[in-house]
Amino acid sequence: MNSTTILFGLIAVSAILAGLLMFRPSISASRGGKILAFLAVFVLPVLAGTGGLSQQMERSKDTAFCTSCHVMQQYGTSLRIDDPSYLPAAHFQNNRIPRDEACYTCHTHYAMFGNFKSKMRGLRHLYVQYLGTVPEKPVLYEPYNNRECLHCHSGARNFEEGATHNAEDGRLDQIKSNKLSCNTSGCHEFVHNVKELAGMKLWTPGAKPAADEDSTDSHESTGEEKK
Repeated sequence: MNSTTILFGLIAVSAILAGLLMFRPSISASRGGKILAFLAVFVLPVLAGTGGLSQQMERSKDTAFCTSCHVMQQYGTSLRIDDPSYLPAAHFQNNRIPRDEACYTCHTHYAMFGNFKSKMRGLRHLYVQYLGTVPEKPVLYEPYNNRECLHCHSGARNFEEGATHNAEDGRLDQIKSNKLSCNTSGCHEFVHNVKELAGMKLWTPGAKPAADEDSTDSHESTGEEKK
């Protein structure tokens, strides 16, 4: 039995008991009736509300949920840009992050109460989407912190010994201390870049690379010539 079934079950039982008490209030006169009323009016609704909140909070981590708003759809599409120099696309396509939680993994805060703050920003997004004015170009509420990158990359050999990260003395320390952004020119300057998305080639999962097709054709031709 999944969590959704349990949640709807709690709601249904709570509604039935509440309806019973509404049409037959005399039930609550006895001790057992008071316990039943307490369950119907307080315990079950609290359990259902807590379960529903928890379920929706988890659902809000999904990439599909994040890109379901019209303004964010092109950012979801940018994850399939067929160019390794584009940072989100490279992470998404090479499974460096969970694909089903791609947005959340990179945009949450890896600090105390980071998840809570991320959810608060998410509620702010919902407010703007339905009650405010959606900006033509979404921008981060605050500059992207290298801390979120270092949560995964710190200590990794290709990060610690990378040529770009050690191009000059002290550069790696500047990156680790967030004094030099990972998204600077000469490092990872291409992020989503949705304004140029229309002219970009997109990667299709499971599609056969063109190079492999050419190679296969070449091998087949060679085999025919040998015959």
